[in-house]
Amino acid sequence: MQQEEFAQHTPMMRQYLRIKKEHPNTLLFYRMGDFYELFYEDAKKAAALLDITLTQRGASAGTPIPMAGIPYHAAEGYLARLVKAGLSVAICEQIGDPATSKGPVERKVVRILTPGTLTDEALLDERRDNLLLALCQQQQGYGVAWLDLASGRFTLSELEETSALEALIARLAPAEVLLEEGLEQLHCWPDPQRLHRLSPWQFDQDTARRKLCEQFQVHDLRGFGCEQLGPALAAAGVLLDYARETQQSTLPHLHRLQREEEDEALIIDAASRRNLELATNLSGGREHTLLAVLDHTVTPMGSRLLGRWLQRPLRHTGIIQARQKAVQQLQEQAFSLDFAADLKQIGDMERILSRVALGSARPRDLVRLGQALASLPDIKNKLADLSAPLLEELNSQIAALPEVAQELKRALVETPPMLIRDGGVIAEGYDAELDQLRQLRDHAGGYLLDLEQREKERTGLSSLKVGYNRVHGYYIEISRAQSDQAPADYQRRQTLKNAERFILPELKKFEDEVLSSQSRALAREKGLYEALVQQLQTQLAALQMTAAALAQLDVLTCLAERATNLRWSLPCLSEQEGIQITQGRHPVVEQVVSDPFVANDLHFDPDTRMLMITGPNMGGKSTFMRQIALITLLAYIGSAVPAEAAQIGPIDRIFTRIGAADDLASGRSTFMVEMTETANILHHATRQSLVLMDEVGRGTSTFDGLSLAWACAQALAERQAWTLFATHYFELTCLSETYPSIRNVHLSATEHEDRLIFMHRVEAGPASQSFGLQVAQLAGVPREVIEQAKLKLAELESAPPAATPPKTPAQPRVTEQPVEEWPVKEPSVAPAKTARQAGRRSSTPQQADLFAAMPHPALEQLNQLDLDQMTPRQALDALYRLQEQARSLG
Repeated sequence: MQQEEFAQHTPMMRQYLRIKKEHPNTLLFYRMGDFYELFYEDAKKAAALLDITLTQRGASAGTPIPMAGIPYHAAEGYLARLVKAGLSVAICEQIGDPATSKGPVERKVVRILTPGTLTDEALLDERRDNLLLALCQQQQGYGVAWLDLASGRFTLSELEETSALEALIARLAPAEVLLEEGLEQLHCWPDPQRLHRLSPWQFDQDTARRKLCEQFQVHDLRGFGCEQLGPALAAAGVLLDYARETQQSTLPHLHRLQREEEDEALIIDAASRRNLELATNLSGGREHTLLAVLDHTVTPMGSRLLGRWLQRPLRHTGIIQARQKAVQQLQEQAFSLDFAADLKQIGDMERILSRVALGSARPRDLVRLGQALASLPDIKNKLADLSAPLLEELNSQIAALPEVAQELKRALVETPPMLIRDGGVIAEGYDAELDQLRQLRDHAGGYLLDLEQREKERTGLSSLKVGYNRVHGYYIEISRAQSDQAPADYQRRQTLKNAERFILPELKKFEDEVLSSQSRALAREKGLYEALVQQLQTQLAALQMTAAALAQLDVLTCLAERATNLRWSLPCLSEQEGIQITQGRHPVVEQVVSDPFVANDLHFDPDTRMLMITGPNMGGKSTFMRQIALITLLAYIGSAVPAEAAQIGPIDRIFTRIGAADDLASGRSTFMVEMTETANILHHATRQSLVLMDEVGRGTSTFDGLSLAWACAQALAERQAWTLFATHYFELTCLSETYPSIRNVHLSATEHEDRLIFMHRVEAGPASQSFGLQVAQLAGVPREVIEQAKLKLAELESAPPAATPPKTPAQPRVTEQPVEEWPVKEPSVAPAKTARQAGRRSSTPQQADLFAAMPHPALEQLNQLDLDQMTPRQALDALYRLQEQARSLG
């Protein structure tokens, strides 16, 4: 805006435009009296999003000003809607005194609300972390830092591969992302409103290291294990700057930095996380997820911690076994319900402490904190009777702080108003000066009644009464008929149609005392409240450690309760290779089906590393595969599992290739998505990986799909990953003849009176048929279509078999080599012939050999002979040559 144009605006609008210029990309909530006002484009955008009226406020510089406003006392609901939509809001408050201001009251932005920096209870989902993430890419790879401002957790990590970065972002699901300009576009980014690109100079490592050392008051970052990091520190520095700017605070609750190493936990890529429906189902909701079944925590902070455990199962055997011992002791001694009753009094202590640190804690936060501290002695007494090492450690981390609990109980009323500015927060008897001011204010009514009675008796005026209003203060009112009889010491204050109002020197003095006592009482109360908050800030580190310990206790108690009520058993984590599950069940499906769940076993050992699973659609293949992955994952968080018994060997990754959908935004078809996920598995699977492959190759033609599925199964067999490979290509079952580590199993089903009955039981051997037509009939396909399909199937099955190429010698098995060097072997037996020899119905038309790319040379030469132009001798010679060639190639 030009200086001449700026000068034409009113003083208030010039103030607004100056502040708005400093925050061009945020909605500016500009405080004017009892309203937050928005102007110009901000007003238009807010009116559309919040469904509020768009009006005009006169004109400035000769142009009408679009305006929209909301009451300040109802701002939270509107702010929640804006932030949920991914917008940022700058809160501009009046900080000057209107009574002494010349011109517009001084205003200042006191806080910026962004999706990733929320701490207010009303704006947050209490059972989900709200994360701000910063990303830096340099030659060393990706540096990532993320902060949960509402709890004070500050974490960073460095990654080398894009797939690892996408997996991390899928796990964290950040509310807001800060990244360097020019960074490549990834599929995992949130919507553009939540994505902020910053200049490269802001990602300076040396500056970041200095700021981090200042924040944590340390000489260097060796104590956090971060001194040698590069891009991650740059990202952490950007994140720290952004959080400080939005909160207008030094962030005293950030006092440590955690480093995550990729190999500390099971690696689960973004697609596998989505397919397993850990915390979010395929529709984006929380129903029918593993977390929904598992989460019976009683505190919000416990729920969030359980979600983090589930999203990042650890590989540290010592930590897992410590959790198991704690769960087992809680379960055996039936302490879970007792602890649950105590923990309900704790509430969201973690987030309350963050608001205390930021100076934004409300009166009800402090009351809840006092109640939480009051319940700690009982919790510590119960923990003292338990001997599990982890429970003993948690007990030592819980600081009861009885003096703080007592101070809060003595200082605060039991049910305070929402805001300190409303008054009535500090309890009676806590402060003598406040009590005296309140007494003067609260006994005004009695004094006024006494004054009214005395004046009636003194003047003899029956219509005399004492009143008050906010404009004129206290007054004595006399009817018009008796007003001329008012005593001489009555001073006229206001004339009404039917009455006159007067003031007495005594009443004026009382008015000054009462009105000043109200403002002085509120000021005194605010001072006492701020002193309480400051006192709590001195104990912040001990209180945060206590909150973290209580959250862990809540999770362990929840796991003990789930193990008891769901009939789960604690698994054995073994150093021996393999996965042994007896009578395993799907933890989610079991809870939602009405019929008894059919349990199944799994036995993986060095001699059996892949199950080739066949069977009809809806027969339970996907359920069986997923339950193995979920049981393994539960074992690695220290939970009991839905099985009679389980022994889990070392696992480094869990991969799933189950289901697919078009990625229209990226221009990727269903088959392209499927192949991308398959490629990720083939590049990263190891001997210790658990791989779930469901119907690979079905997105393309029959021959291409079968060839791809065959080659993928070979590659995984060569790598010897623990693999569950479900397929409708029955031809793949002959791979077990080449690879002894592959075992064929099927999900059983049977036909009864032309009806298909699913048994859901895993049995040895390949399936006898696919039951595709029967499943189609169950789905409601018209009967005439089913009958036509049966006729076509009979026609295809009666076709003569295709030629079968001879066997090729088996090649030596390569167990540990780069994926790029995996050999793709020729099948030892033609797939179509093997299926028929086994007496099984082929699921595809009988066509020429799938794996013979070129016709037989002898056949080619035979087709080229011109028999009509050959003599009998020439024809006989040609026949001998063809026979010799066929024998040499056979």
